[in-house]
Amino acid sequence: MSDLPVVILKSGKDQSVRRFHPWVFSGAIKKIKGNVNEGDLVAVYDNKDEFLAIGHYQIGSIAVRILTFKEEEIDADFWKRKMETAYMLRKEIGLADSELTNSYRLVGAEGDGMPGLIIDFYNGTAVVQMHSVGMYLIQEILVEALKEVLGDRLKAVYNKSEGSLPFKANLNPVNDYVWGKPESKIALENGLKFHVDWEKGQKTGFFIDQRENRALLEKYAKGKDVLNMFCYTGGFSFYAMRGGAGSVHSVDSSERAISITDKNVELNFPGDKRHSSFAMDAFKFLENAKDKYDLIILDPPAFAKHQNVVHNALQGYKRLNAIAFEQIRPGGIVFTFSCSQVVNKDMFRKMAFSAAARAGRQVRILHQLTQPADHPISIYHPEGEYLKGLVLQVL
Repeated sequence: MSDLPVVILKSGKDQSVRRFHPWVFSGAIKKIKGNVNEGDLVAVYDNKDEFLAIGHYQIGSIAVRILTFKEEEIDADFWKRKMETAYMLRKEIGLADSELTNSYRLVGAEGDGMPGLIIDFYNGTAVVQMHSVGMYLIQEILVEALKEVLGDRLKAVYNKSEGSLPFKANLNPVNDYVWGKPESKIALENGLKFHVDWEKGQKTGFFIDQRENRALLEKYAKGKDVLNMFCYTGGFSFYAMRGGAGSVHSVDSSERAISITDKNVELNFPGDKRHSSFAMDAFKFLENAKDKYDLIILDPPAFAKHQNVVHNALQGYKRLNAIAFEQIRPGGIVFTFSCSQVVNKDMFRKMAFSAAARAGRQVRILHQLTQPADHPISIYHPEGEYLKGLVLQVL
């Protein structure tokens, strides 16, 4: 590894790396030996010249995203092994090659030992999002690794990194197909069909991380009047309908999202009159929902993306949940979520407590929810546990 630039850490700042945390913060660096540009591979050493790791260098608070804690070559074979390991996990948990589900997260950044890289698979199309310059610079190697590992299961690769890469890097990425053409933009999840708009939709086109939570909701839906707030493209809505809901109302501020929700409902339940959709503000809709619903889903976009706005985010979650608790019918069920990484499980649960107290209703926890196994969390990187959820009964 002698040909790589070397990042030397300050005394005592090597402990988190020794505990396999995949980030080196800029404040931990004593000096850098050699010329280094953003996206370059660097070797990380402690202050006594002992090797620790190899990773991608970047400008900012997180200075190195670690790829390996071994002295090894980071070449095409390395990436193929990483991709193979990620794919085998999805096979082991019954997602890859399933007849009922052909959409899943194939690569989950730090959870799969590939920090800065997200790959979601939708019925033959791999949608790639790079969050680091290092990953962007090796995109051709990554595509080749995908092709080798997935074989003829892979029909197309779409790079959707325009909005996820550091804007100061001056890479000027453009969202586009980098290999192949999709055969279909309709995917399957637990036997239900949905349109995926990876080209213009949020994230990679669908929120795969809610798959198991949607399946749980289906079990609660029978005979209930259901409200799906922040519905995006209607995932919870069509699960509720299959579960036998009496009525389902889908609400999102985006008219485009509502349009796709309607298409998804029609795809699974053509002509079904139980579903209605509304393109309007969530808080305004909830204010006129007194005693109309037995089951409410609250799955808002991230209220906080940075530590300095956590307090305001928690106040937003509290207000939203308090209104839902006030409005729901006695005995009703609320599925409530936060996808803000900086809001941890304890904060979220305390928020729900405060919202219940503010609403003056008796509330009990039935389930505590998280992300599914295709969104694995490194035990050394608790920051990877971004999705929190509670299923609450409001008496």
